[in-house]
Amino acid sequence: MSSNFRILHCLRAPTGGLFRHVHDLAIGQAELGAEVGVICDSRPDDSDELNVALSRLEDNCALGVTRLPMTRQPGVNDWHTYRKIAKIAGKLDVDVLHGHGAKGGAYARLAGRKLRKKKGTKVVYTPHGGVLHYSPSTFSGRLYHAIERKLAAYTDGIIFESLYAANCYGELIGPPPCPARVIYNGLYRHEFYESLLADDAADFVFIGECVSRASTSSSRPSPRIRPSSPAAPSSSGSGPDEKHFKRMARRLGLTSRVIFSGPQPARTAFVRARCVVVPSRLESFPYIVLEAAAAQMPLIATNVGGIPEIMGDVPMPLIPPGDVAALASQLRAFLADPKPFLVRAAALQKHVRDNFTVDEMTRDVVDFYISDLGAGIHKLPEAGPTTAS
Repeated sequence: MSSNFRILHCLRAPTGGLFRHVHDLAIGQAELGAEVGVICDSRPDDSDELNVALSRLEDNCALGVTRLPMTRQPGVNDWHTYRKIAKIAGKLDVDVLHGHGAKGGAYARLAGRKLRKKKGTKVVYTPHGGVLHYSPSTFSGRLYHAIERKLAAYTDGIIFESLYAANCYGELIGPPPCPARVIYNGLYRHEFYESLLADDAADFVFIGECVSRASTSSSRPSPRIRPSSPAAPSSSGSGPDEKHFKRMARRLGLTSRVIFSGPQPARTAFVRARCVVVPSRLESFPYIVLEAAAAQMPLIATNVGGIPEIMGDVPMPLIPPGDVAALASQLRAFLADPKPFLVRAAALQKHVRDNFTVDEMTRDVVDFYISDLGAGIHKLPEAGPTTAS
C-alpha cells in the first residue's frame, strides 16, 4: 500500500467492542503502511485501560487522535460535530472516511457528502449492531431506520461484521445500494492461551455492560439452581442498569454469593471464574465470545446475532435469548459435569484461532477499500499489490 494512503475512522464512544475493533483495525492499517487517524468522543474517562489504548493509537496514527463532544442520542450539537469532522477530513485529504456504529456512521456520511465529489473520498460504514437492534414496531426503530435509508445515498461501501448484521440490514433498511462485504472481527495471536484459575474463583462470570434490554440478569437463574448447588456467580462490568441488578440480587438474598466487581479486562475476569456466561438478548459479533474462546473458557451463550457464526461446526448448545429456564439448565449441567464444556472450549479455541484474526480482518478491510471501492487507486504503484504483503 502507498504510504500516503489516508484513512480516517469515526466513532462515538471509545469503549467496548466497537472501540476495540477500530483500535485494532487502525493500528493494523498503519502497520500496512497507511496514514491513519481516529475521531471519537471527548467525554472524560479515567480508565487505565482506555488511556493505554488511546496512547497506543496516538503512537501509531500519523493523522492523530481527535476527540470531539458526541452524545449518544441525536441532538442539536450533532450539526456542529459533523461540520468539524468534515473540516478535519477535508484538511487531511483522506482517501477513506470510515464511520463505525450508528452515530459515527451518521457523522461520517454527512461529513463525506462534499468530500466524495471534491476529493474522491470513499465513505464507508460499519453498523456494529447499532440501529439494527431497534425493532421496526417502535417509533424509535422506524425513525432510525428511515434515517439509515436517507444516509445510504451518501455511502460508498458497507462492511458488516457478521452475516447476521448483513441480513438485518437487508430486512430493516433494504438492499445495500453500494458494494458490501462481511468481514469478521479478529483477535491477535497472543490472545490464545489457556486461562489459569484463581483459588477463590466463582462458578460463573458475566462480562459486559449492565443493560437490561441487552441481556438477562446473571442473578435471575440463581434461585432455580440454589437447591441443588451453591453456585457463585460474578459480574464484571458496569452500565446504566447496574443498580437495578444489585437491587435484584439483594431482593433475592444473593448479595453474599453474587459479586459485582466493576469494569476490568476480560483476561482478569476469566481468572476469577470457571465458566463464562453470555446471556445476551441482542448482539452483533461480540468480542467477549471470541475472547472467551481464545482463553479456552467453558462458555454458555445465547443463540443471538452473530454468535452462531463464531461457533462454526463446534457443537455448542446455544440457548434461546430470554429463556431463563434454559439458561438455568445449562448452569446446572456445568455444575454437575464440566467436562463436556471443557471439551467444547478446546475445540472452539482452535476454530477461532484458525478463522478470526486481526491480520485477516485488517487485510480484508483494506482490500475492500481498494478492490471494491477503488479508494486511493491513483496512489498505488503501477505494478504494486492491492494490499500490503
